[in-house]
Amino acid sequence: MKDLITEEYVCEIAVGILEKEWSEIEKKLEAAKGFAKIIHVDIADGKMVPNTSFMDPKPFEKYAKDFDLELHMMVENPIQYIKPFAAAGFKRFVGHVEKMPSIDEFIAEGQLYGEVGLALDKGTSVNSLNFNFEDVDCMTVMTIQAGFSGQQFMEDQLQKVKDIHQQSMIPVEVDGGVKDTNIMFAKNAGAVRFVATSFIWGSENPAEAYKKLTDIISPQ
Repeated sequence: MKDLITEEYVCEIAVGILEKEWSEIEKKLEAAKGFAKIIHVDIADGKMVPNTSFMDPKPFEKYAKDFDLELHMMVENPIQYIKPFAAAGFKRFVGHVEKMPSIDEFIAEGQLYGEVGLALDKGTSVNSLNFNFEDVDCMTVMTIQAGFSGQQFMEDQLQKVKDIHQQSMIPVEVDGGVKDTNIMFAKNAGAVRFVATSFIWGSENPAEAYKKLTDIISPQ
């Protein structure tokens, strides 16, 4: 998968979903069947962030063959969610270091079931971390304050993408406020996966919005 900024990974769009009701999630999953490959599902427990979401993994089983399902856990002690969501077909597990009692234990558990990543919220610096970057499959840099979709992209957070690349060549994902006018800033910083939520679902034509982002980051 060689290409682009790191010369190691193809750039990809992950379609974000953050909802409180399964009916709304299912509408988006059905709509995304026509264009998306990666679905980035946000869960929130109201403790790490002041928001809550649908948390039951079971209904996702019927879509596990349609998408690569990625779980973004904005929760306390995210390790507890890995196994049940893995049973529903999720293959990538991203937990926030801010609410993780043991980074090493989280990484070990996640790698039993698929790929594992660590997420850094707005106020968390790369230098504050104490682990080997090569032990994880990816990193997620929040370009907003975690918790709600529809926020404005914070370009200053992209310094973390550059900081991670100074220590490792693992793929970096950016999440928050990603749209057509800023996605190249993230790519140029070294990100290779871009979570788009409100830009996709706030569009009159989500498939066209997805294609627009894909075209921007694709090799010319």
